Amino acid sequence: MNASDDHQDGLEPRVGPEPEGEPFFHPYHHPAAGWGAAKSVTRVLMRERALVDGPRAIMRMNHENDGFDCPGCAWPDDTKGLHLDICENGIKHVTWEMTPKRVGRDFFAAHSVTELYGWSDYALEDQGRLTEPMVYDPESDHYVPISWHDAFELVGRTLRELDSPHQASFYTSGRLGNEATFLYQLMARELGTNNLPDCSNMCHEASGRALDASLGTGKGTVDLKDWETTDALFIMGVNAASNAPRMLTALAEAYHRGAQIVHINPLVEAAATRTIVPHDFTDMALFKTTRTSTLNLQPRIGGDMALMRGVAKAVLEQAKTDPKALDKEFVDRHTSGFDEYRALCEDTSWDEIERQSGVDRDEILKTARAYRDADRTIVSWCLGVSQHEHGVDTVREIINLLLLRGNLGREGAGPSPVRGHSNVQGNRTCGIDHRPTEDFLERLAGICKIDPPHAHGLDTVGTIEAMHRGDVKVFVGMGGNFALAAPDTPYTYEALRKCDLTVQVSTKLNRSHLVHGRRALILPCLGRTEKDHQRHGIQSTSVEDSMSMVHLSLGMKRPASRHLLSEPAIISGMARAALPNSRTPWEWYIEDYDRIRDTMAQVLDGFEDFNRRVRLPLGFRIKQPARELVFLTPSGRAEFSSAPLPDVVPAPGTLALGTMRSHDQWNTTIYSDNDRYRGIKNLRTLVFMNKDDMRERGIAEFDPVDITSTAKDGSHRHLNGFLAIPYDIPRGCAAGYMPEMNVLLAICDYSAQSDQPLMKHVKVTIAPAT
Repeated sequence: MNASDDHQDGLEPRVGPEPEGEPFFHPYHHPAAGWGAAKSVTRVLMRERALVDGPRAIMRMNHENDGFDCPGCAWPDDTKGLHLDICENGIKHVTWEMTPKRVGRDFFAAHSVTELYGWSDYALEDQGRLTEPMVYDPESDHYVPISWHDAFELVGRTLRELDSPHQASFYTSGRLGNEATFLYQLMARELGTNNLPDCSNMCHEASGRALDASLGTGKGTVDLKDWETTDALFIMGVNAASNAPRMLTALAEAYHRGAQIVHINPLVEAAATRTIVPHDFTDMALFKTTRTSTLNLQPRIGGDMALMRGVAKAVLEQAKTDPKALDKEFVDRHTSGFDEYRALCEDTSWDEIERQSGVDRDEILKTARAYRDADRTIVSWCLGVSQHEHGVDTVREIINLLLLRGNLGREGAGPSPVRGHSNVQGNRTCGIDHRPTEDFLERLAGICKIDPPHAHGLDTVGTIEAMHRGDVKVFVGMGGNFALAAPDTPYTYEALRKCDLTVQVSTKLNRSHLVHGRRALILPCLGRTEKDHQRHGIQSTSVEDSMSMVHLSLGMKRPASRHLLSEPAIISGMARAALPNSRTPWEWYIEDYDRIRDTMAQVLDGFEDFNRRVRLPLGFRIKQPARELVFLTPSGRAEFSSAPLPDVVPAPGTLALGTMRSHDQWNTTIYSDNDRYRGIKNLRTLVFMNKDDMRERGIAEFDPVDITSTAKDGSHRHLNGFLAIPYDIPRGCAAGYMPEMNVLLAICDYSAQSDQPLMKHVKVTIAPAT
C-alpha cells in the first residue's frame, strides 16, 4: 500500500453544514435528556417541516401493536409496553427520513457528479428523499433516470459476466430488516460467494468472536428485565446519552432502586452524570434530576483490559479471606481454565495494572468492592471496548470477571453488548456473515435447494483491499454510506472507483453515490416509516434488538415516491436478473413476506414458528443457550481466557486518539455542527486533548493544530488546522469526530484478533499548526 503522506483534509468537502457562528466551547453541566432534548426535538420538527407527521410518528414508534421500529439504535423496546418509548436522536432520525424534500431527475439534471462531490455531506442528505432509480452517465457526468427493469438487468448482466462470483461483494448496513437480510445472503450464496461484509465488521466483530470463544454464543445473554433487576451495572466504552439514549431510563431506574452504576470511559459522558427522563412528566415539570452513576472511572484509551484484570485480581485476593467473594461452585461446575487464569492474575503486578489502565489502585479496589457486594452484575460495553487491537481479549476479560462470581445463567446478570444500529444484530443472525458455520450452510442448502460456497468470504477491510487490487469488480451496498464510514478515506475512494459497477440501495443522497465505479446505480428504497404495499397487502418486516428480541415493524406513512421499492423487492429483482435459472421463488416471496419467514423458520435456529411468535406482544426472544448454562464450546463449559496484558501506554511524544460521533450525528449522518453534551457549537474539525498535554506542546484553547498518524506499515497521514479543545480526558489520550478523522486510519490498521479497523486507538502526534 502506498503511504498517504501528502493527503490533506482541506482538499476534501466539509462533512457538516456551514457553521452558524463562531466556534464555541463551554463544558456541559446539565442533565442528559430532559428539557434540552425536548427543545432539540422541537427545532428538528420545525426544520424538517414535520409538525404534523412528526408527532404522529412519535406516537407509533417502538409500539408493539402496529408500530414501526426506530431506525436508529438497537436498544430494546420497553417490556411494559411503554408509550413514548422514544429518544431525541430517534426522533431526529425519523424526521430526517420523513422530510418533504425530494431528489428526482430534475435535480440530477441540474447538478453533475463533479459538482455534487464538492458539496458537504450534510448538504447532500439535506436535499431530501430519492425518488426513482438512477444510473451514472460518464459522458455527461450526470445521473440519469433508468427503469427498474433496466437497472436490474444491468446488475444481473454484470454479475453473470464476472469470471468468478468472488469478484462481487455484498455489503449490509444495520438498517436492513430480517426478511431482506435473509434474501440478500441467499442471493449471494446462490451466486456462489460468501463475500458478505457488514457494518458489524467495523463495530462489534470483536464482541461476537470473544463471546463465541468464551460462551459458545456470539451475543449477550441478558434482556431488559435483567437490567430492571440487577444489583450492579458496569457501563464500558459507550456514550449512552447519544448512542443509546433510551438506556438513560434503565440507568435512572437502577439508581432509584439502589443499584451500583459504574461508568468506565476515558471521557465522562453526559449519561454518566444525571438525567431527566423525558416521558416522566412529573420529573420534567419539576426539573427533577436523577443520578445515573455511583462511580466514574477514566482509564486511558485501550486500558479497559488492564482495569478488568485489576478488578478480577482484587476479587481473587478477597477470596482468600472471604469465601463469598468467589462463586467456587459455579466455577467448578461450569467453567474451564480457571486455575490458569488465577495464576495469571497473581502474576500480573499491581504496578503493571495501574500503568496500563491509567487508573489508581484505590479506584480499582473501590470498583472491585462494588462488584463483590452485588449479588447480580451486568457488564455492558460498546465500541470503546471493541475497536482496538486487543478487543477480543478485552471482551474475554470481561467474561472472565463475570464468571468469577457466577454472573451468568440467572436473572439480573451477564454480558450485554450495546449494538449501535437498529438491526445490525439481526443481520448477522439472519445470515450476513462472511464466515458462516457449516451447520448453517447445510440447512440453507437443504431447505433452499442451493449449493452454497463453503470458503470464507471477504469482510469490510478485505473487500476494500480486494477492490483496490482489482479482484472485486462489483460492489453492492444495502443501505449505509460505505465510502464515508470506512477507514483510510482516500484508499477506500480509490478502491470504489476501480470497480466496474457500484450499486447503492439508499433513501437519501450521500457520499457513496459520488465515489463510484465506472458504472453506478442508485436504487431508492422505502424507509422504515413507510407503508410497504405488495400483492397480498401491506407488509411488515422484523428486526432484532441488541438483546435478541425479535418483533415486527409496520410503516405508517405513504411512500415518498410511487417509484420506490422495498428492500426485499429490490433484492428479488437483482437476484432474478443475476440468476435467471434460479429455482428460488423470488417473486413469490415478495408477494407475502410471511412466505420468507416460513423459510427462515426452517433455516435459522431460534426462529421456529416465526410467523406466530413474531406477532405476539413485543415479539419473541431468540434462545440463548449460554443463558441456560449450555455452552457450545469445545469443552462444553464457559472458557476462561489467559491473554497477557497488551502495552497500551503511548510512546513519548505520541498520543492515543479515539474517533467518535457527536451528539448531533447518527453514524455518518450529520444534523448540525453542534455537540450539546460536550459543550461544542459550530465546530466539528476539532480534537479533544488533556490540558496538560496541550500545555506541554504549547497549544492553547482553539489553537489550530496539525495531527499526524503513524500506521502499522510506517506510513503517515495528516489532518491540518483542526482546533484543540481542552477536555477532561486522561493524559496521553485525544479524541475527535468520525468520519472527518477516518483519513488518519490506514487500511492496514486493523486488529489481528477481529479484523476490525482500530478506530478507537490511532497513534498520533499533535503539534501547533505550521
